[in-house]
Amino acid sequence: MDKQSSEQAIAFAGILYALKQVQQVARTDEYDTESVEASLNTLLVTDPDNILDIYQDRSIVIDGSKAIVDQLESDKKDMELTRYLVGVLSLERKLARSGQMGILAERISQIKRQTAHFNINDNQIINNIASIYSDLISNLGPKIMIIGNPKILHKDITQERVRALLLSAIRSAVLWRQLGGKRRELVFFRKRMINAAKHNLKNI
Repeated sequence: MDKQSSEQAIAFAGILYALKQVQQVARTDEYDTESVEASLNTLLVTDPDNILDIYQDRSIVIDGSKAIVDQLESDKKDMELTRYLVGVLSLERKLARSGQMGILAERISQIKRQTAHFNINDNQIINNIASIYSDLISNLGPKIMIIGNPKILHKDITQERVRALLLSAIRSAVLWRQLGGKRRELVFFRKRMINAAKHNLKNI
C-alpha cells in the first residue's frame, strides 16, 4: 500500500468519524463525550509532523476506516451519512475558493489558546468553534440538514456541537484534498480507497 493512498484514507476516515459523531449528538444526550472530543481535537493540530499527529486518538482511524468499508463496499451504506458527506465535500471546495482559509486558521489559533484553560468540550469552547462554522462556512452553500431527535436538536448547545463537529469534518476534508483526494476517486477508484482503509485497520 503506497503512503499517499494510506494517508488519504486516514483523512477520509476523519471526515466520516466526525459525521458519525454528528449523528450521535443529534439523536441522544447520551453520546460518547470522548469520541466527540477526539474529533474536535483534530482542529487544534495545525503544524503536524505527520498525519497521525492529527488523529492522535486511534479510534478515529479505526472507526472511520470501518465506516469507509461500510459506505463503499458493503450493503450497510448509511444514506444519511452519505448526504452529510456530500454536503461537507461541497462546502470544503467552496471554502477553498472563498479566500477565507487564513481567517479560519487565525480563528482556530484563538481556540487553541483557549483550550489551555478549558476542555475542548466545554460549552464556551463549543460555542466559539460553532461560531467559526457559522461565520465562515454556513453561508457558502446550502445548509446541511441534520436529522435527529427534534427535542435534542432544538437545544442551542446541540446545534453548536453539531456545527463544531461539522467544522472538524471539513478540517479533515481539507486535509484529504491536500493529500490529492478527489470526489471522482470515490466513484472510479473506490476499490483503492477500500483497500487503503483495510490496510490502515490492520497496521495502525
